[in-house]
Amino acid sequence: MNTASATLAVTIFLIVVDLIIRIGAVIIIPRNRKPTSATAWLLLVLFLPYVGLILFLLIGSPHLPQKRRERQKEIDRIIRGTTEGMDRVNKTPTWPPWLESVAELNRTLGSMPLVGGNSATLLPDYDESIRAMADEVGRARRYVHAQFYILSSDPTTEPFFAALEAAVKRGVTVRVLLDHVASLQYPGYRKTIRRLKRSGVEWRLLLPVQPLKGRWQRPDLRNHRKLLVVDGTVAYMGSQNMIDRSYNRWINRRRHLQWKDLMTRLRGPIVAGINAIFISDWFGETGELLVRETEAMDDQIAAHMLDCQVVPSGPGFEGENNLRLFNALLYYAQERIIITSPYFVPDESMLYAITTAVQRGIHVELFVSEIGDQFLVYHAQRSYYRTLLEAGVVIWMYRRPTILHAKHFTIDEEVAVIGSSNMDIRSFSLNVELSLMVRGRDFVQQLRRLEDDYRRASRRLTLEEWDERHPVGSVVDNLARLTSALQ
Repeated sequence: MNTASATLAVTIFLIVVDLIIRIGAVIIIPRNRKPTSATAWLLLVLFLPYVGLILFLLIGSPHLPQKRRERQKEIDRIIRGTTEGMDRVNKTPTWPPWLESVAELNRTLGSMPLVGGNSATLLPDYDESIRAMADEVGRARRYVHAQFYILSSDPTTEPFFAALEAAVKRGVTVRVLLDHVASLQYPGYRKTIRRLKRSGVEWRLLLPVQPLKGRWQRPDLRNHRKLLVVDGTVAYMGSQNMIDRSYNRWINRRRHLQWKDLMTRLRGPIVAGINAIFISDWFGETGELLVRETEAMDDQIAAHMLDCQVVPSGPGFEGENNLRLFNALLYYAQERIIITSPYFVPDESMLYAITTAVQRGIHVELFVSEIGDQFLVYHAQRSYYRTLLEAGVVIWMYRRPTILHAKHFTIDEEVAVIGSSNMDIRSFSLNVELSLMVRGRDFVQQLRRLEDDYRRASRRLTLEEWDERHPVGSVVDNLARLTSALQ
């Protein structure tokens, strides 16, 4: 075969392959996928067929492996039998009439019940939160369950790691879970793993991406939860990772970036629910089903009358549990909605829920950071500001160089949600998340005071200011918004 014939044959082959990719994409990609996500994938494949095909094969499936989904269903069946604390739910005259249906929604989706008789204390100071968790581990008598999206041994987290090691020496069972890909991205990962191995704690990587060891799923499906349970009596959960506030990156230190997070300390029946989340993730990674140990409930705690419900979500569940909860609460709000989310990239349903709330006469505020640490997410988020401002949403931008990383929102004066979940498409569909719905004026008032602190450290964004930005910024924002739909 001469050169011309070979060239013609290769050209025909590439044209045929290109056509097959494009036709196959039209048939396969829209199947059981949101229209926005399907459109984004189709555009990528049609414009860049080979690149699009490779990316789709790598990150096109938003599901965990079948074995993990089966384990999630098994643990859900066990959790569904949990009833402790349900009899302590306090239906006072101020109980919102719609709350029971929201609790039933959460129970249907995530299996966890609404339980009463709980107390909750907010921990908004980063270093004090780590010290509080270290002190709690120092009081452990039987077991410690620690789980973090990012876990790193550094000078800031030294008290926590030292407390874990001391607990092991006292004979306490210490189990630790850390997300593989997330922790791997930050300096000190190998040092952290070596320390865990030396310490004697039982530890596992969450959703490890280790093809040579037969461990593989879509690489960007991550376990984003942050929690600590000690002896089944006290739990901590929220947005904070176990790492220095700068995340130990030189670029962050150069920019003087500091993260501001929020954890909450919980006591009462809800601790068993937080522990059940750890047990489910431990079971998912090891196949070992831990025995759920319960403690006698303290009547003094019950006097606080906080009703709480754990809301797990992630690709191991059939539906987007957190998104459904958030949207339900947004539609039920009667007076005001205050949202804090570092990464705010809502899907169409949430954008409609928020703008509809304003049109119903509800006062809506959104706290975001003035600067971002993730280029695509930051610009995708900015693409929604005009729509929100035109609708009447008040946008507060937390001043640089602090990254406001807390994740919570309040509905009227009775209900709040706090946890690890951002209000973005990644947290709705791809990340394993943990949220906590709390009903109680005392807790909402704690968050109100925190919101006042945010306002003092923020500046209000106006539509006039937004219209004056450089037009190139608008192009970048809209392109980033398109990439956010690639789920």
